[in-house]
Amino acid sequence: MSNGWVEPFTTASGDTRYRARYLDRRGKQQTENTYAKKRQAKRAATAAAVKARSGANTDFALGKQKFSTYVLETWLPNHIIEISTLQGYTGMINKHLLPWFGEMRLIDINAQTVREWITHLQTLQPKLSAKYLYNLKNCLSAIFSTAVNDEILPAHPVHGVKTPTVAAKVVKVITPEQFDVLYDELPYGDMQLLVETDIETGLRWSELIDLRPRDFSHGYTRITVTHAAVEVSTKFTVDGSRFVLKEYPKDGEHRVVQITQQLAAKLAHHVEVNQIGDDDLMFEYIEPPARPKPVKVVPDPETLGWTEPNAKGRIYQHGTKTAYTAAPCRCQFCRDAMSIYRAERRAAGKDRAPKPPTRQQREKHITKDWFRNNVWKPALRKAKLGIHVRVHDLRHAHASWLLAGGTNINVVKERLGHGSIKTTERYLHSLPDAQDEAVDAFASIRNRSKRR
Repeated sequence: MSNGWVEPFTTASGDTRYRARYLDRRGKQQTENTYAKKRQAKRAATAAAVKARSGANTDFALGKQKFSTYVLETWLPNHIIEISTLQGYTGMINKHLLPWFGEMRLIDINAQTVREWITHLQTLQPKLSAKYLYNLKNCLSAIFSTAVNDEILPAHPVHGVKTPTVAAKVVKVITPEQFDVLYDELPYGDMQLLVETDIETGLRWSELIDLRPRDFSHGYTRITVTHAAVEVSTKFTVDGSRFVLKEYPKDGEHRVVQITQQLAAKLAHHVEVNQIGDDDLMFEYIEPPARPKPVKVVPDPETLGWTEPNAKGRIYQHGTKTAYTAAPCRCQFCRDAMSIYRAERRAAGKDRAPKPPTRQQREKHITKDWFRNNVWKPALRKAKLGIHVRVHDLRHAHASWLLAGGTNINVVKERLGHGSIKTTERYLHSLPDAQDEAVDAFASIRNRSKRR
């Protein structure tokens, strides 16, 4: 079929005709034309197949458009990708792709051009990591893959181009003993329960903060992971929200996670006490109470003396709003006097209303930055573990603890929603004491002669 083929068919008048068929470069069946004779159809099908394989169907007129025009007007608006990926790609395109390729025609960009670009990126300061260079190349490759598939270009200029090797990082996992110390330093209540749920389920942060009572079954001992809340820049959402709700987790497949009776009882009690509805969030952002402001009392201005002369040589009594605005004096007495004056005007409705609530106050999902700065980092400082632990590392710890405890690796893979068993294998022997047995065995053999 790679050389084209013929399909006979009967017309409405009863005549037999022949379709010249071939596969385009995307593997899709196409009809070149229909013919009265089989020999003609065969020749046409073969010619069309050869033409398709050679890229002769490429629209060179479209290939002459600027890279920036194609990316900004065609690729970005119409390319269907995850919104978090779109956010990352947009930043890469604006910062590193458009400055280099923007004014070039698509047809003029080849593998050598791409290699020169990567060499240039390696000279930038601060130095870009090998992982980031790899991601930049992937972004560029995705753009050109679409251009080749749409037959705008005859060949893919990024194929075969290399970037520096990305070294696989050693997974550092918090031990159960270290976790207990950290847990005790967390604020009591919802935040402790959130972290305990995270370590016991291995849920991704986007899945954890969108957890709802309707996701639980069997007396809160099973969680069906079916959705997530992805945090993105407000530029990428229609309503200016910080979160995009997805009806599927990262891997695109629903999964079931079972938890202990102990945690299930805590979660059930949490729902009951806080009267959380089936569709409400299990854990939501709550605006911390404002610190009470000290009552400002300004002494009698008659006892405070006078300000220094201003530019016009005039002086004013301390502890008055006139001294604050006209002197201008910024002593504590004058600042307090101005503060009291403004508060009185607001109370009388003469000044503008207080600022509307911030976006974080309006939304109920817990943002990663808020949690990190107000809950996680303070607890880490108090715990003094001696290692740097991220919130995401709780998911790593969950996988490592399960494997260290003897759980089948395929069960761990399904529990965490990994797309590949290779991802799960990273957590084998990742606990600090995982190789103690090997070291002890080596020492036993190495020191055998000393025991004689």
